[in-house]
Amino acid sequence: MAVKSRLSRSRAIGRVALVLAVAAVALVAVVLVRGGSDSAAQGRNSQPEWCTPGTPRSALCPYNEVFVAKEYVTHGKAFECGNFASQADAQAVLRADPGDPNRLDEGGGVACRGLAAPRDTEPVLRTRKFTCGPGDTRSALCPQPKRAFDARWFLRYGNDAYDCSDLASQADAQAVLRFEPGDPNRLDEDANGIACPDLPGPKDDKPVRR
Repeated sequence: MAVKSRLSRSRAIGRVALVLAVAAVALVAVVLVRGGSDSAAQGRNSQPEWCTPGTPRSALCPYNEVFVAKEYVTHGKAFECGNFASQADAQAVLRADPGDPNRLDEGGGVACRGLAAPRDTEPVLRTRKFTCGPGDTRSALCPQPKRAFDARWFLRYGNDAYDCSDLASQADAQAVLRFEPGDPNRLDEDANGIACPDLPGPKDDKPVRR
């Protein structure tokens, strides 16, 4: 009988512990949801008073839900990346007019790579040919072999802003990886020290120590 009594007490304690654990998880979930809602509300409250719910989203009203891309493509070169709340909004403008009157495309059909998330990095097919300026670094858009190459140009954002397709050759991609072995652009996806092995030559097959 004593053994059965101990087993009953153990089972009762186990059931109580399980109930307490479930209650604790539920409490944490409520706190997290409430905290997220409070943070969002605080963000909305930090906007200017004229950012009413119907005001389109922008860098000045980053928490508004409405965004009208066409408003940014009918005034010539009137806007720049700093006018947008996110990279996805800038990409929506580029998608609305691939002619890119605002010159938001920073290479490869992707607008304003350095802006915050949410992100939309699916390239937009441009309807206007990109013209390489004298100071533009060598890239997929400016692939001339004699053009100067600056690896730092592809590291200026440090947040996976560039892909292998943005570079003119494997050697250039390797130069970027060699300059910053931390590889913020994830050019060396298998971490073997070789960046973008499928890009055309010239090649640089000397591995970078990660």
